[in-house]
Amino acid sequence: MPLLPLLLFFLLSLPMLFFFTYAQVAALSFARLGLSPAGAFLLFALSLAGSGINLPLRRERVPLDPPPVPPIAFFWLFPMMQPPRVAERVLAINVGGAVIPTLFSLYLLGAGRAPLAAALLATALVAAVARALARPVPGRGIVLPAFIPPLAAVVITLLVAPPGSRAAVAYVAGTLGTLVGADLLNLRALDRLGPGMLSIGGAGVFDGIFLVGVLAAFLA
Repeated sequence: MPLLPLLLFFLLSLPMLFFFTYAQVAALSFARLGLSPAGAFLLFALSLAGSGINLPLRRERVPLDPPPVPPIAFFWLFPMMQPPRVAERVLAINVGGAVIPTLFSLYLLGAGRAPLAAALLATALVAAVARALARPVPGRGIVLPAFIPPLAAVVITLLVAPPGSRAAVAYVAGTLGTLVGADLLNLRALDRLGPGMLSIGGAGVFDGIFLVGVLAAFLA
């Protein structure tokens, strides 16, 4: 078989190979949290599919800055007030990056897999790290380095959680800590981002939250 078709086939197969490998690692990580293999893959699939779903929480109309036209115009020497041009600003919550991780974290806490005191302490520390790293970016929302929160969650969990519950504590602290520190504590930045959508758990924060769930549980 000619070499060129083989090379093209290999290159075209790389994205699919990467996806299935990543899915297997994610499912293995979630299985360490006490889920069955089917449940672990379902959590992975729902998180991934939910990343594209944003549920609006609040809508408001904001003036464009700077205004595209002067506020006063003249028509046949008579001054006329120009109505301000406005755009919409939406605050939403991302299903895959906020709703599903929060619900699963509450399940881990309620089932006793994550001790409450250790989970709260680790969550607060991860939230402080995420808050320090998060940056509001116009047109994108809140962004932060994707790999720092997972590593912080693992290190903090190893220090504060008992050995048998580290995977669950790492997941709770990593996901909720990143969500609180990066998004919820930066909601006031919405006024500085102008028109568009600020998605809690979405945009540049989803990668960090999702990797936290995968890497924290896997490494712990």
